Amino acid sequence: MSTLFASIPAMIVLTGALVGLAAVLPGTFLVLRGSAMLADAVSHAIVLGIIVTWLATGAMGGPLQIAGAAGAGLFCVWLAEALARSGLVKADAAIGLAFPAMFALGILLINLNARNLHLDADAVLLGQIGLVWIETVEVAGLAVPRAVLTLAGVLVLNAAFVAAFWKELTLSVFDPGLAAAFGFRPRLLGNALLALTAVTAVAGFEAVGAVLFVAFAIVPPATALLLSDRLGRALALAALLAVAAAVAGYGVAVAGDVSIAGAMACVAGAFLALAALLAPGQGLLAGRRAARAAAADTDARALAAHLLTHAGDGGAEEEAEARALSDHLMWDGPRARRVILASLDRGLIARAGTRLRLTAKGRAVASETRAPHAAPR
Repeated sequence: MSTLFASIPAMIVLTGALVGLAAVLPGTFLVLRGSAMLADAVSHAIVLGIIVTWLATGAMGGPLQIAGAAGAGLFCVWLAEALARSGLVKADAAIGLAFPAMFALGILLINLNARNLHLDADAVLLGQIGLVWIETVEVAGLAVPRAVLTLAGVLVLNAAFVAAFWKELTLSVFDPGLAAAFGFRPRLLGNALLALTAVTAVAGFEAVGAVLFVAFAIVPPATALLLSDRLGRALALAALLAVAAAVAGYGVAVAGDVSIAGAMACVAGAFLALAALLAPGQGLLAGRRAARAAAADTDARALAAHLLTHAGDGGAEEEAEARALSDHLMWDGPRARRVILASLDRGLIARAGTRLRLTAKGRAVASETRAPHAAPR
């Protein structure tokens, strides 16, 4: 165990993993509620809370700093909601007005009043995860990084909240009206989620900055929800993705000599891109396959309806010729061949020399659909 805590790479990766695990717990519910941008707002607004608390009390950490920063995050949410309720701007624009203003004010106060501190704009955005091993606390004879202890405590707090209010949170996400009818107070639960988000952002602020926190709070949950439609499974998958992003991101940062927090965020984004492309149910490739299958089904139905429409009229023999499809259904040769082969495979038609004949199954399908250019008989 002492070897683990003495390993600088292990402590860096552990810090990133703890931030990811703590962030995805409230983040998953915020993504489901359609409030993911509030995580971004909170993570930037706490900068103002941190510097104002320091100016007022001199505290750079501890309960006062957490309370001040979390209060600023919640004030940002309240301000955005108040702007939206005014009717002057829409909800998304209200968020875009509130948190940049608070973030910019916080940066200005840092530049004006905290030039001699280790807190600067770069640290605010990307943190100092590569230096977490410097400040340690002795626990059971082991030198444990302070950031690891803080983040572990926040992770336990978030996990306890989610476990205690799982039913209420789930119902509030999927049916707020029913949750309110049952007395679960979805608005209060939403504010509690935002408060936990703010506390988590404060806990990980010095180590990972705003960028990585937002990436972990939003990207792994969004990725997991593309891969699973079950909340419990998606939450577990989001946690695994966050840990994997921390591990792989550190490797990328070392190999490329780049920002560790930035590399971890980029790896999380790469996971999302892969899921968006390859997810079996909602991925782009699956969507294209489904669209092609739907188009093929439409064409097969159109062919069956075309043959049924002209069965028994004077042009039946001509319309039943495969070559007639190009003239009468405006299909080019390759498309006509594809549709004929697909219809043969489905058992909708049969060949009689060069002519096409409907099977019993084809007649049943054709009875539901007629060729667009023909009136029902």
